[in-house]
Amino acid sequence: MAQALLKALDALGEAQQLDKITGRLQKAVRALPLGPYRAVLQGRPLGHPLHPVLVQVPIGAWTSAAVLDLVPGAGRNARLLVGMGVVSAVPAAWAGWVDWAEQPERQLRTGVVHAASNGVAIGLYAGSWVVRGRGRPALGRLLAFAGLTVASAAGMIGGHLAYRQAVGANKTEPIHHLVEPGWHAVGSAAEFSEGQAARRMLGAVPLLVVREPDGGFHVLVDRCSHMAGPLSEGRVADGCVECPWHGSVFRLADGQNVGGPATAPQPVFETRLTGQGVLEVRLPGAVQRATGRSDGAS
Repeated sequence: MAQALLKALDALGEAQQLDKITGRLQKAVRALPLGPYRAVLQGRPLGHPLHPVLVQVPIGAWTSAAVLDLVPGAGRNARLLVGMGVVSAVPAAWAGWVDWAEQPERQLRTGVVHAASNGVAIGLYAGSWVVRGRGRPALGRLLAFAGLTVASAAGMIGGHLAYRQAVGANKTEPIHHLVEPGWHAVGSAAEFSEGQAARRMLGAVPLLVVREPDGGFHVLVDRCSHMAGPLSEGRVADGCVECPWHGSVFRLADGQNVGGPATAPQPVFETRLTGQGVLEVRLPGAVQRATGRSDGAS
């Protein structure tokens, strides 16, 4: 049973027939004139997506309403909670759509089914609120319980998106466990051109290396924290690098995300030049895998 459910959820990401829908919707959401509110909806000020935070309100309200619907004489309060859930679902949906529009194909397909399921749940709860107000509490309870069932299924799809398909997760989080503590050579300083993005490998970890006109270096993890895009293939300008996949922009000096859908910064390496002109890098906080010891040296 569990395996059949998992296969069904995985199949959503392979349903290419959904591409005609997702393509149009993606363009429409990206074209919305949200201005600075787009970054807020994406959760950049929080450092992680806003959508999972906002959905707690409608889910909590609807779950509480379901409990009250089982308590005699609590119908009025249950209706209040149903209405609160419907209203609070609107900003949660906006945040979800903004996140969804910056995902790859498989996540877009799964996400549109997640959104459609939530839309059905909102419609059922809106209907429940209306019929309760018209003196039909039994039908209102029925619609509400149906809405909770659909919302729970939508939540399962959302969990699949977040944990199976890694939507919203920081793609650079494992780096501190992949890089050994200490200094590591990445090449001769003469190999790097000023102002040009270069890619080097440190074991299994790709690095973005940018040489400044004054001879200094900036070294960041080359995988974008949003969807692991190759920053070294992006544009370097004004002290920042822009990911070529979804347009996330990071400051070279400290890795902070200052634009685009990314909500987490890029890990930044300390740099130094040896007497022989070799560029060496060190990742603060790198964990020695054999002992779990953290390199906190400065």
